Amino acid sequence: MFVTTELMPVGLLTPVSTSLSISVGVAGLMVTLYGISAGLGVPFIVAWTRRVNRRMLLSALLAILALGNLITALSPNYPLVLTARLVMGFANGVFWAIGVGMAMRLVPERHASRAAAVALSGISIATVVGMPLGTFLESLTSWRTTFLIWSGLSALVFLAVAAIVPSLPSDNAVSVREVFGLPLKNVQLRLVMVTVILYVLGHFGAYTFIRPFLEGNSSVTPAYITGLLIIYGAGGAAGNFIAGYTVTKNLRASFIVACAGLVASLLLLLIIGHSAVGLIISLTFWGVSFGAMNLCQINMTLAAAPNTFEAAMSLNTLGYNTSIALGALFGGLFADHLGVRSVFWFGVALTAASLLLTLSTRRRAADPVPDEALVAAS
Repeated sequence: MFVTTELMPVGLLTPVSTSLSISVGVAGLMVTLYGISAGLGVPFIVAWTRRVNRRMLLSALLAILALGNLITALSPNYPLVLTARLVMGFANGVFWAIGVGMAMRLVPERHASRAAAVALSGISIATVVGMPLGTFLESLTSWRTTFLIWSGLSALVFLAVAAIVPSLPSDNAVSVREVFGLPLKNVQLRLVMVTVILYVLGHFGAYTFIRPFLEGNSSVTPAYITGLLIIYGAGGAAGNFIAGYTVTKNLRASFIVACAGLVASLLLLLIIGHSAVGLIISLTFWGVSFGAMNLCQINMTLAAAPNTFEAAMSLNTLGYNTSIALGALFGGLFADHLGVRSVFWFGVALTAASLLLTLSTRRRAADPVPDEALVAAS
């Protein structure tokens, strides 16, 4: 629910911009503001709610999600849409800061890593099913009806959490000072953050404008775009599964290969994306690479700060979601002033910078993190 709500506008930028009489670049602010609040607000909200029962907190976050999607669906103007997205972004950020930890607490300790992987698989499921389904529903109805349906689904998940998830009193109070002080003391975590910020900026700068790119380059139909997004999402699930095995063998090499694949897939899209076969190849490769990178970066964060995981996850959420927002913002500027194609060159440059940074830094001489501590998919 959270990931689909965050990325839904990616598949709906064209109809939203047409309906509300705004440019595609301005419509991209639906992703930008969501990401800004999800990133910048999380350390503070997590600290302020550190004594709140986690089941109660998650229920409140889902209620905000349901209401926000409802307001988006019924909104008479774009400023109200952006306001709703901004508030939902805060809920999204807090979810990612507490969600993995909640999943790990629901099972015996020996199954904690598997539980975390199951929770993280929601990213792939949202990409494979949620976002393409939203695009398909919009083609049958309207973008407003799509958000209305997602409001109802969010309400159902709210009821399920309230009925099924057991009480989880907060057991890891983390202050704002501790969160922001962590990268100052932990060089490895700081390098991981910069690496993640670079590739997320590049990826989401391009991915936010994938629909306008496809429409401009190939005159594809909405149904074909839906199919391509499903292919991309299936690739992401495959990448997540593959990385689940490779990160326990060599985490750094796994990330390098995935990042190189991300750079190559964007280049392929620019070079051969004018043909149907080229689009399928490029988006499959892109999905596999990004799916693998998502799992790698979570494990890199955990490996860099195994004893302060919740604080590190707060920073990870801040950097990741802020980068989504800025990537969409910069992508919008490129799209409006230099054309949609330039956004993908922006993506190539940033993802290549992330790859070069990783290649130029050696893994710190420290005790290796045990395989069982890594969040590997099973």
